[in-house]
Amino acid sequence: MLMDHNTPENNMNDKGLPASGGDRPLFMLISLGCDKNLVDSEMMMGKLAKAGYRLTEDETEAEVIVVNTCCFIMDAKEESINTLIECGALKEKGKLKCLIAAGCLAQRYADEINKELPEVDAVIGTTAFDKISDCADRVLGRGQYASVGKAFIKETEALNRLVSGLPRFHTGNPCTGYLKIAEGCDKNCTYCIIPKIRGSYRSVPMETLIKEATDLADTGVRELILVAQETTVYGTDIYGRKALPELLKKLEELPFEWIRIMYCYPEEIDEELIETMAQSKKICHYLDLPVQHSSDKILKRMNRRTDRKDLLKVIEMLKERIPDMVLRTTLITGFPGETNEDFEDLCDFVRTVRFDRLGVFTFSPEEGTAAEEMDGQVSEEIKSARRDAVMEIQQEIAFEKALEKKGKELSCMVIGRLPEDNVLVCRSYMDAPDVDGYVFVDTDIDPVSGTMVDVRVTGARGYDLTGEIITGLS
Repeated sequence: MLMDHNTPENNMNDKGLPASGGDRPLFMLISLGCDKNLVDSEMMMGKLAKAGYRLTEDETEAEVIVVNTCCFIMDAKEESINTLIECGALKEKGKLKCLIAAGCLAQRYADEINKELPEVDAVIGTTAFDKISDCADRVLGRGQYASVGKAFIKETEALNRLVSGLPRFHTGNPCTGYLKIAEGCDKNCTYCIIPKIRGSYRSVPMETLIKEATDLADTGVRELILVAQETTVYGTDIYGRKALPELLKKLEELPFEWIRIMYCYPEEIDEELIETMAQSKKICHYLDLPVQHSSDKILKRMNRRTDRKDLLKVIEMLKERIPDMVLRTTLITGFPGETNEDFEDLCDFVRTVRFDRLGVFTFSPEEGTAAEEMDGQVSEEIKSARRDAVMEIQQEIAFEKALEKKGKELSCMVIGRLPEDNVLVCRSYMDAPDVDGYVFVDTDIDPVSGTMVDVRVTGARGYDLTGEIITGLS
């Protein structure tokens, strides 16, 4: 892991981690859920480090463990609860003294956590994570809180509070960094709980984002990935206009190889954004469009702001203006009221559009959402069968598209190496980290992560490509 350079030097060692020494407690942070949660986790890590806490990756040595939770769907909720319980057991067999639940589950179920999970000492909600070090200090009875001692502490702020621009640890692959440009959402899709746990849409001021992006570039990040619940309406709340194109142009001035945009609602994509992407040498010709469904009836029940005709129109506009555009989407099967006819509409839509990347989720009736109480609930068996059927269609499309790349030349970023196979692991602009595929290159050379190589595609392995290096390194 790399430490953001905002952290004071006297807290750092030569690996970019908080320096050891003294009686400073060791902490560990477990980040669950999405990449937006990861940004919050990196800020919490930076906040703890600045307060003198030292990072450890050994859970048995950690005196403080923070679990940044997720509760978007039932599986995520269960994973968060199980992780808290497993960490709580370290109070018996490790050195753990302080267990903190942070993030979405903590925001939504603070009182329930207090009642049902006594091993948890504190709760930090989605808009209060800047208080993480104070919270740990209070549990440990440390510093100005030396007389407080252990007690359940709940820190949840008004949902429309915005926390941004904190010093960050940069975690994960050192060449890739995430920039969260906004918090919350105003769309109120009937299946989604996000507005109730993240609040309304709040854009991060542009000057804060430029500073944060500059800091990431200074740590060696070469691919900047813009994330939010929705990126396409960035700026509408604080500038009175869609300011994503303006932000992108400012970010282009920084020393990144690639700038990637995620979570673009199709109805908000306009000609200015498309033209900005088309003219740029750094913005990846890649968009993530969470369309969710194609049936007009289901889209209306989801409270989506578009219909099938408009979806096809924006997709055609993107492909026409940017011929090498790669499109990723996510779909939901088994939404309440989805009939066989609606499902066939979805299958036809997938065959017609031929998305480059596609993921499918079965509908999860989340507590507190409008869709939970809708009539026409679909059985789990049918949901899963429909998901598998869509993925079978998409698999054939994806494999065909991968084979069509044979002989093409791609500029790729080195991600790592598989020494046992003598293979470099790379990504092209077509592949977002952790969700898409890779380009595997058989070579003896061993460049550092972030190095750009020109690759000729030699074949495909399912969703992944194979290739050979054709020109030098940069």
